[in-house]
Amino acid sequence: MSKPSRFTLSLLASAALAFSISSTTANASVLLSGWEGSTESRYGNLAMNSNDDGSSGPIVFDTFEALGFDNGVNFFGTSYDRFFINNNGNITFNGPVGTFTPNSFPNSNQPMIAPFWGDVDTRCGDCGGVFIGSPNEDTLVVTWNDVGYYNQNSDPTNTFQLVLIDREDTGAGNFDVEFRYEDIGWTTGDVSDGIPAQAGYDAGDGENFFTVPGSRTAAIADIDESNSNTGTPGIWKFAIRDGVLPGDNPENPILPIVNPESPTDYEFEFSIDDPDELVFIDPDVAVGYDYIVNSGPSIASVLLPEGYDDNMFDLFLWDDGLMDWLDTGTDITGGVEYDFTSPVDRFRIMGIDVSNMLEPTPDAFVTGLTFDGSGVINMNQNAVTVFVPDPTQVPAPSTLFLMLGALLSTFLIRKRK
Repeated sequence: MSKPSRFTLSLLASAALAFSISSTTANASVLLSGWEGSTESRYGNLAMNSNDDGSSGPIVFDTFEALGFDNGVNFFGTSYDRFFINNNGNITFNGPVGTFTPNSFPNSNQPMIAPFWGDVDTRCGDCGGVFIGSPNEDTLVVTWNDVGYYNQNSDPTNTFQLVLIDREDTGAGNFDVEFRYEDIGWTTGDVSDGIPAQAGYDAGDGENFFTVPGSRTAAIADIDESNSNTGTPGIWKFAIRDGVLPGDNPENPILPIVNPESPTDYEFEFSIDDPDELVFIDPDVAVGYDYIVNSGPSIASVLLPEGYDDNMFDLFLWDDGLMDWLDTGTDITGGVEYDFTSPVDRFRIMGIDVSNMLEPTPDAFVTGLTFDGSGVINMNQNAVTVFVPDPTQVPAPSTLFLMLGALLSTFLIRKRK
């Protein structure tokens, strides 16, 4: 819809949701700022003058002195050497975008990375602006600092960042994306039909995209405080490798949301079009794992990692009568895909010797799974762990806990050909 005149706006005020207030203290420490060369603000230079629905001109990656990104970025198979900053909380690659009400991803033919796609308005007297800077040779930072919402409202404001990190060390065009949220006070403008902001990214091909939990709902107001996939509230991080989302290979698996109060709980949510294509997920380590599908298609096969002890794992299946796990007597070999006789909604793997005492790092036990159908899958990979009475004898944490249910969902939407 087009934006109304000042006269018609007053008629719509009672029907339009203006904003949602987040409830607690801002996370000021998550922002990157104050680097050498910042001139107009501690976030760098002004990217565009105060406006509503405006955009910058094309920004070429090598505009900044000594900046990396020698090969631009590889975003879903297309290399881009420039991008556009849009006032409404996103960047695009094919051209500027002034759309103020976020369309649900996937969007049409416009590759986009959006830390907070909503109806930003920086024309208000107390509003800040949109800035761009480069704290080091491998990093670009776009900051929406104290930005208001349409129509020239500044009570409250939002502050958030998009960070692009050159990862040419892992391959030409590879990069990391970070979303950093200091404070989110509003979620939508006066004429967006009450549709809250959306965060994530979209290849623009109608197939590949990612949506942060809470997008286009009132819950997006808490994105500065809720759990993230880094374990730090207010910071989300994504690796773009060979142009694709995490999950396509063991080196770049899907990561779960980590609850900082219970860092051993892991839950994944993603969707698939091709049930036979392996999807890799990655929690931390223990002596075994339970794989439990909470909703969606059942598990058809599993590919376990290699390199643990004798490379053999014990398979357990759930017995509804006993209400307990039952040892099937079947051994699964690491590195060899195992097909279940009939698809299962849960199974347990044991056989990781306690002497391994692997550190709880994100690359601990990457597992490949296929499913018996397409659709959205919500599942857990929960570690079975043991208590170690004398941790000084092994390089591991002093106490290990049994991982039970996970807390939040990662709406990682994966569309595949």
